[in-house]
Amino acid sequence: MSNRTRTMLWSGWVILGFLLLPIGSGPWYFVAVAASGLALSLVPGALPSSRRLADPQDLFVIAGLFVAVVALNRAAFVGFTQDHVLGLFLCFAGALLLGVAGPVYYTVWVRHRTLADLGVRRDNLRAAVPFALGFAGVQFGLTLWGYDLPAPVDWVPLLAMSLVIGVFESVFFRGFIQTRLEEQLGPVVGIAVAAALYGAYHVGFEMTGTDLLFLTGLGLVYAVAFAIVRNLVVLWPLLTPLGSFYANLQGGDIELPWASIAGFADVLGLMVLVGWLALRHQRRAGSAQARVSHSL
Repeated sequence: MSNRTRTMLWSGWVILGFLLLPIGSGPWYFVAVAASGLALSLVPGALPSSRRLADPQDLFVIAGLFVAVVALNRAAFVGFTQDHVLGLFLCFAGALLLGVAGPVYYTVWVRHRTLADLGVRRDNLRAAVPFALGFAGVQFGLTLWGYDLPAPVDWVPLLAMSLVIGVFESVFFRGFIQTRLEEQLGPVVGIAVAAALYGAYHVGFEMTGTDLLFLTGLGLVYAVAFAIVRNLVVLWPLLTPLGSFYANLQGGDIELPWASIAGFADVLGLMVLVGWLALRHQRRAGSAQARVSHSL
């Protein structure tokens, strides 16, 4: 099967995953998405050939960062709650920053790899943008199209929060966890485990049962969308933030003041700073390696 045909098959499956959203939250959505995805993966040639890398260190780092992120969110939303805003925000912001800075530091400084390994890349941007627009357009049409927005104070801060959460989820769950698990376990198991971790991570927000199953199913859809092009632009700034924004609007249980936008802007600024430092480090490392090669 050619790469073009394979891409078309899985892109169609991602769109199917969004079209199944009217099934609603709970186990039925998860079952429909998981069963159809597994069936498609069994088609000869539907999966690209992959080389597995046995490296337990990656698994230990994934486990450690995952537990720390969930613990911080649990402390924020179950421990402090909205009755203690400062503690809630500091723990929540800590989880978001750790989920970005941890993978970036481990990938660039410890593993001596590049940001491209996390999906932060420009070399295939022209190919990735149409997928980003197409997937986000389908999701938007099924969720926010024609949605009667409340007063600006009730949705603008939520949108700011969703944009920042989108950076965290894209880097942490897709660029880092999914990529590493696919390398270790192969595409089917790697994507499945990454999606399961994405669903389980929401226990930090005091979600249980059917909500976790639904989010695991949605995690499968987002994971395959990322796997098609290996570029985070397919997820952010449109697809995952819009999904989070719609979910928060529907839930109606999060109230944020205008001032919270400044806090989320600070968190986003620190994320960008981490990325800039990593980019500078890899450029210096590349220059040093080039000098050594030239001298030899």
